[in-house]
Amino acid sequence: MAPPDDRVPTRRNTELLLLIGAVGVSVFGYVDVGAAVDGVVPQGAGGYGAALGVPALLAHATVRWRAPYADPLLLPIAVLLNGVGLVVIYRLDRATPSSQAAPTQLLWSAIGVALFIGVLLAVRDHKVLQRYAWISALGALVLLILPGFFPAVYGAHIWITVGAFSIQPGEFAKVLLAVFFAAYLAVHRDALALTGRRIWRWQLPSGRVLGPVLLMWVAFVLVLVLETDLGTSLLFFGLFVVLLYVATARSGWIAIGLLLSAVAALAVGWLEPHVHGRVEDWLHPMASIEAGQGAGQLAQSLFAFAAGGLLGTGLGQGHSILIGFAAKSDFILATVGEELGLAGLTALLLLYAVLVGRGFRTGIVLRDPFGRLLAIGLASIIALQVFVVAGGVLDLIPLTGMTMPFLAQGGSSVVTNWAMVALLVRMSDGARRPAPAVRR
Repeated sequence: MAPPDDRVPTRRNTELLLLIGAVGVSVFGYVDVGAAVDGVVPQGAGGYGAALGVPALLAHATVRWRAPYADPLLLPIAVLLNGVGLVVIYRLDRATPSSQAAPTQLLWSAIGVALFIGVLLAVRDHKVLQRYAWISALGALVLLILPGFFPAVYGAHIWITVGAFSIQPGEFAKVLLAVFFAAYLAVHRDALALTGRRIWRWQLPSGRVLGPVLLMWVAFVLVLVLETDLGTSLLFFGLFVVLLYVATARSGWIAIGLLLSAVAALAVGWLEPHVHGRVEDWLHPMASIEAGQGAGQLAQSLFAFAAGGLLGTGLGQGHSILIGFAAKSDFILATVGEELGLAGLTALLLLYAVLVGRGFRTGIVLRDPFGRLLAIGLASIIALQVFVVAGGVLDLIPLTGMTMPFLAQGGSSVVTNWAMVALLVRMSDGARRPAPAVRR
């Protein structure tokens, strides 16, 4: 790799300072939880700081070596979100001594950072991934089919469980599917936008061009519906529509996508009992209280947000553990809202907004169509997940069972998120890298 051009700042020192700040905020949160619950600084604060800081520094060293012009905000934001998630899970662990999730989540986070480093070392140029479009599609489909051979967990066939070990293949499939969509649409974007029949105000592309990708998308959706994993199905559908719009620059695809998703949501919500129950909870979150059965998970989540107010009750001083078994996964955002308040919740959502915005910016700057679509696609995955999860726990849309990126308990999710950040770092390096000087 050529040495960095001194005329263009690499911003690696800025990244290092932000990383130190991110680790410091996470350690402070860990100490605050221990002081609030026990009245003393927890003994493991130094070990926690080292377990989070050392992998972060190794990731920074790899970026400095292999991607010196990468966006300086991507890695620090990922570390901060991951660190805050570990703090909140540790806080919830203190309320459930028999169920300790923070150590396992810390291990998965370390594996995720190792994958981040591995992706940067293995993928020297993001354009290489375009060669593996159909292999990525096949791999994603296989990953989604496999959980169907295992027992359902909480009403959905999305887990592969062997003894105490479990993994959610759909988390990895979303990255492969983003590669496939980006590669296919990059090749056929002109045909999608300029060919086909015109019906009223819309010019539809020819079936020969749109057919293969549409059939592939239908296959994915059918598998996900059969497995009742509608959260991931909604994510894939949103990704498909976003990339189709970016590739063709036609706003009509957004309108068609919203219409199709509304029809599908109504049909599945009416016919599928598991989904129908979630729609009923969304429409009547207080129904269990009115029936004298106590507050359900969604009602407890709304109570937690209300109790937090503007500044929150303080870390370790809330009662969001009353939500139940999903407090550390689906509803972890309720703990943030209760104990950090509206101010903390807003700051968290702004971190996601900056992460997504930098991903979009990378896609806009990149000149090759595949890189542009892939960067925007990966950023859109994060944006869609945040919207779906936050909307569910705030009772704006029905719950989907998805996990908040980096924040919630879930090894498959955190590992996949680190892989996506690694790809964004790689592409941002290509976007910010100065053009080689032309010799005369």
